[in-house]
Amino acid sequence: MRRLLLDTHTFLWWLQNNPRLGVRARELITESRNDIYVSAVSLREISIKKSLGKLQAPDGLDSAVENEGFAPLPISLFHAERAGALAPLHCDPFDRMLVAQSQAEGLEILSADSELARYGAKVVNAAE
Repeated sequence: MRRLLLDTHTFLWWLQNNPRLGVRARELITESRNDIYVSAVSLREISIKKSLGKLQAPDGLDSAVENEGFAPLPISLFHAERAGALAPLHCDPFDRMLVAQSQAEGLEILSADSELARYGAKVVNAAE
């Protein structure tokens, strides 16, 4: 059993059946023994980018998380504090929160962003 946190783009790729999501990543997501998490920070990132016209994504993503059988991962005070303590190796504050959550909760991040590994996060390539 593996415990995986979907990066924002990975979650969207899954919902859109995007070919950029690799075969191995799809197998990890569909493996019933694996626990798949989607962070509240991903929905926040999507909603901000949608409101700015930078992203097209479906509405009702909270329902999509549930319908896909994914576990929602709320942002705790501990996650927030831990994210704030991370060095600014990566410019994206959403990604730093995902790193903090993955480290705090013992999750691997399923992402095409190899830069996340610079924090010592366990990253599984979503493009493979």
